[in-house]
Amino acid sequence: MQLLRKYLLSKRLCLTLQFAEDCKIHEYPPSGPTYKGNVPKYIINLDLPPRERWSYIIHDKKAELKAVIQNLRNILISFLHNKKYMAALESKLAWLGSTLPPPFKEEIEGIASAAEISLGDIVVFNIFYEIFTVCTSIIAEDKTGKLYHARNLDFGLFLGWDVKNSSWSVTKELKPLMVSLEFQRNNKTVFKSANFAGYVGMISGVKPGAFSLTMNERFSLDGGYIGLFEWIIGQRDGWWMSFLTRSVLENGTSYEDAKDKLSNAKLLAPAYFILGGNKSGEGCVITRTRSAVLDIWPLDLEKGTWYLVETNYDHWKDPFVLDNRRVPAMKCLNQTMQENISLSTIYNVLSTKPVLNKLTVSTTLLEVSDGRMETYLRDCPDPCSPW
Repeated sequence: MQLLRKYLLSKRLCLTLQFAEDCKIHEYPPSGPTYKGNVPKYIINLDLPPRERWSYIIHDKKAELKAVIQNLRNILISFLHNKKYMAALESKLAWLGSTLPPPFKEEIEGIASAAEISLGDIVVFNIFYEIFTVCTSIIAEDKTGKLYHARNLDFGLFLGWDVKNSSWSVTKELKPLMVSLEFQRNNKTVFKSANFAGYVGMISGVKPGAFSLTMNERFSLDGGYIGLFEWIIGQRDGWWMSFLTRSVLENGTSYEDAKDKLSNAKLLAPAYFILGGNKSGEGCVITRTRSAVLDIWPLDLEKGTWYLVETNYDHWKDPFVLDNRRVPAMKCLNQTMQENISLSTIYNVLSTKPVLNKLTVSTTLLEVSDGRMETYLRDCPDPCSPW
């Protein structure tokens, strides 16, 4: 056992060294080979009927959405090996869409109609985040008590490796779908979100003056597939992860209110919720099973915890031997030091390999007090970790 442990530790070191690099220090404002552009901005009018809210965005992004859907279909067909099975699956997924709660059901139906894509395909697009993601989220507090929140969105794990271009095919096709959304009611901003066009749940967002929120997948044997099965057989008292974050961003009133909702809601899948507030010390990582809170890990300036890094592993355990993004991120934050922390220096951290990797679609920067949100498309030139 001791020899095996030494072997795994040496293997981890080799993998880290293979793709690691010195901490980046001049990446912001974004430029150079890792920067692939800004994302377009849209307003979602919550005063419109749900079926109409996404129509003009989908009009702009119809071709890109169809490309992603076709790629997902091809991957599913390669697993099923039969188009008849695929047709049957799509029929079941369309039925699944009809069981979703409002306003998500109506919004998804409107997206399918506007994109001229089957409802089953749009349902797949709206639930695959809960299966194929690995992300890095950071919350940090500077010496004045100001809080910063940022994340790399890493999406498309195991979905079509392109050998010729050394990239994940779905990750590449998702980048043109990335958008910056401002949700408004009565012409006033309710919250902002960095998201995919046509994806009605929320991945990252900020409620100006109140809180910021990102969501990371948590791998567990009691996973989302169990929650999905329970939903199908009629047990529908749990939240889809991204629907919960959307509801919290839309209806939450404060950091404490958001923390309470994220901690106590029953989920279909385990998750990490990374939450930031607008006062010193208001930052935490909420580690969730489907039914309970395992841990709430807070900022604690008195104990020297001025930042939190969450990838896809419980913070009290070592990360998976083949996927250690946590340690490089912590190394770069420690090197940056609290007196120099800002959104621009956190962008540097998120630009450092392997925190930046082949799955990275975008980097989003959030700041609550100003209601600031910036999202940039990313690329990871070779040599680069596949995840």
